[in-house]
Amino acid sequence: MDGITLSVRYAALLDRCTFPAAGEHLVCGVSGGADSLTLLVLAIAAGCQVTAVHVDHGIRPGSNSEADVVAAAAARYGAQFRSESVAVSPGPNLEARARTARHAVLSSEAALGHTAEDLAETMLMNLVRGAGPDGLAGIRPGVRHPILGLRRSETEEVCRMEGLDPVMDPSNTDPSFVRNRIRREVLPLLADVAGRDIVPILARQAGVFADLADHVRVEALEIDATSASALAAATPAVARVAIREWLRQDDPERHPPDGATVERVLAVARGEAVGTEIGSGRRLLRTAGQLRIESAPPSENLH
Repeated sequence: MDGITLSVRYAALLDRCTFPAAGEHLVCGVSGGADSLTLLVLAIAAGCQVTAVHVDHGIRPGSNSEADVVAAAAARYGAQFRSESVAVSPGPNLEARARTARHAVLSSEAALGHTAEDLAETMLMNLVRGAGPDGLAGIRPGVRHPILGLRRSETEEVCRMEGLDPVMDPSNTDPSFVRNRIRREVLPLLADVAGRDIVPILARQAGVFADLADHVRVEALEIDATSASALAAATPAVARVAIREWLRQDDPERHPPDGATVERVLAVARGEAVGTEIGSGRRLLRTAGQLRIESAPPSENLH
């Protein structure tokens, strides 16, 4: 089906999307689920020159066959297709490690099929782990997340209208993943308590936190986060963001630290402790008024 026909059919949805200008090349991460298949369809409808990339983590039996679903959809809509494989071993933090491996293959420029529900889920996940305003901003809108303004029910409807049969990932119902419990238990409970659909409310709040985070970050970037005196002299809100940004850059997966870690680092900067663990096998120490990060031996406990 050509993009012109699709653009007419999905004009209302495209008005709520943030795809690049028609004619631009766009790499789309397409797993074969309803959200990512809709990303592919709407990217074509927006007039983009699309390359659909499927990443097989090899985590579950038969996952390599899902690439065939994506390849067929790409061929149907005139998109280029590429299949990639990554090795993710079983163990703790499987979801996070799989996501990191997938993003490494796709690059930071690739579009992902996240919806408003993903934004709400991410915001709540970050809330329970003690994130600051940047974490509570959830997923930022833009070319990286062009269908963030759509609902999951709408992506399912697009697939129904197009006659696409999305891949059903059984891990999406696994209660051992925090995101799944938020999706299946927390969000429905919040909607029941509020007496209304909670996702748009969380999405609006995420925007408020994003504006706040961006404003504070401008001031935080003026601070040398390795200087204990600079952090101690800054307002706590600005100092916390400066610490988050510094530790995020050093983290192997670029995750922001949780609130408790940030407070421990502030305590070190104020001279209340000589050092502290900051996660990912790292520790922070203060020497002659300067903070530094080094690998932490497993047996040590500084704070």
